[in-house]
Amino acid sequence: MSNRMLSEEQLERYSRHIMLEEIGEQGQEKLLNSCVLIIGAGGLGSPAAMYLAAAGIGTIGIADADIVDLSNLQRQIIHSTSDRARDKVQSAKETLEGINTDVKVNTYKMFVNSDNIFDLIKDYDFVLDCTDNFESKFLINDACVKAEKPFVHAGVAEFWGQLMTYVPEQGPCYRCIFEKPPAESSAKGIVGAAAGVIGSLQAMEAVKYILGIGELLTGCILTYDALKAEFRKVKLPDKVSDCPVCGKGVIR
Repeated sequence: MSNRMLSEEQLERYSRHIMLEEIGEQGQEKLLNSCVLIIGAGGLGSPAAMYLAAAGIGTIGIADADIVDLSNLQRQIIHSTSDRARDKVQSAKETLEGINTDVKVNTYKMFVNSDNIFDLIKDYDFVLDCTDNFESKFLINDACVKAEKPFVHAGVAEFWGQLMTYVPEQGPCYRCIFEKPPAESSAKGIVGAAAGVIGSLQAMEAVKYILGIGELLTGCILTYDALKAEFRKVKLPDKVSDCPVCGKGVIR
């Protein structure tokens, strides 16, 4: 992508970024020249997308096949009451463009599957797994590993959440830790603010990766218990040599 100089308006908009030694003008230009894909415009994708748009991520992709339902609004803050029965991707696009006109939003109204995921992720620098089912999480992991695409996984239920980041050759993938999808259980309740915490942390992982700053959640998993107001950072086992996706001898 071509470099761009910040305008006077951008210097003001991103001034609190620019004054940080770890970001500065050069870092802000990196954000503006970056492309991030969010799969799932729900409880996790909502805060993640909104913070990434506010941060000045130049291109944000949103993939989701669903429409906005009344029960979504308790946690999916990118949508409003007037968006009921609208496509989530279109509602999300309008919200993000309202936050920041610097951002180009690409929408993909689709069920992400093995037939389309490689085309979907290929033009993005970083992927956020904001889905709510195990089948999709394993699909995203496997495709990103094979395509050597960094991504951050997250999950949230009730008062609890977790996330981990995969960067090629820098730690285990999701399938190293969770060998196969468990049987799907009945739908569980969820506190919206817990999803907000985890989705915001996903956005932070994307920003850190793009800027090349800090420590990513590679090789570990971060868990959050909202009832106890407690975070735990758990070191994960090294990459599993016989992992069917990233293990030794796997042809990608």
